Amino acid sequence: MRPRPWGWNPVGRRRYAILVLYVGHLGWITLGHGHGSRWQAMLETLSWPVQKISAPLLRSRAQRAERAGSLQRAQYELAMLRQRLESIQKENAQQAPRLIEAEEAIRTLALKKQVPLEMKAARVLVNVRSAPFGGMILDQGLDAGLVRDQGVFCPEGVVGRIWEVSQRESSLLPLDAYNASTAVMLAQSRATGVLQGVGPGRAEIRYIGGQEVVQIGEPVYTSGLDRVFPRGLLVGHVVGTRPQGAELQVDVALAAPLNRVHQVLILPPQPRIDLAVPAAPPKEGKVKP
Repeated sequence: MRPRPWGWNPVGRRRYAILVLYVGHLGWITLGHGHGSRWQAMLETLSWPVQKISAPLLRSRAQRAERAGSLQRAQYELAMLRQRLESIQKENAQQAPRLIEAEEAIRTLALKKQVPLEMKAARVLVNVRSAPFGGMILDQGLDAGLVRDQGVFCPEGVVGRIWEVSQRESSLLPLDAYNASTAVMLAQSRATGVLQGVGPGRAEIRYIGGQEVVQIGEPVYTSGLDRVFPRGLLVGHVVGTRPQGAELQVDVALAAPLNRVHQVLILPPQPRIDLAVPAAPPKEGKVKP
């Protein structure tokens, strides 16, 4: 059986190949001598479907690359910001105690100018109030002319008195110490008594008559009767009362922040001047617990 001349066999394939070459050669002869734009137009026509399909893919790939680059830049900037924030927080933590002391020194200096007494400024070196019968150590002593029983106060209120004095340092007995006592008076009734320390930040007034009317939030000032403090320095505010026999025991929250005081003023020995007491006591909202 003879093979078909145009079938898919070796003879037919050779015939197809010759036909393709002939058609291609005929097309080149027909279009090749014309302007190059014909070939370009034909190629653009043939490539248009491919371009139409590939354009969205190329745009999507470019957008993904741009988003990836933006994400990397954002992550880098975020890491840098976190590092800078940590550096600022660390620096603020290191500077915070100095800033507190600087602000306290400014307020102490302003108070020194307001009070018409010749006072000395001192810095608290050690605060051991948490220990039984503990106190504070100041950086002034005999060299600065300090003696026992000089009153010590800060912008917020009375702190305590000088207990012992060495050549360059002195120990301070705070108001809330169990062996501390201070002559005080109430702002409204002007009733006088003795402030006795009963624990951290707290004290109580003794020897107040049971008939006295004492209000919660009422300010308590020094009376000057102990010749340690002048009359009129703020000690604290009343936070409670309770009768005890013929007397009225008054609980007081101290005004001075004894746990965090750094700068203090030391009064001269046995001051003789009276300080003006505020005419109206502060509101109860300002009472310190």
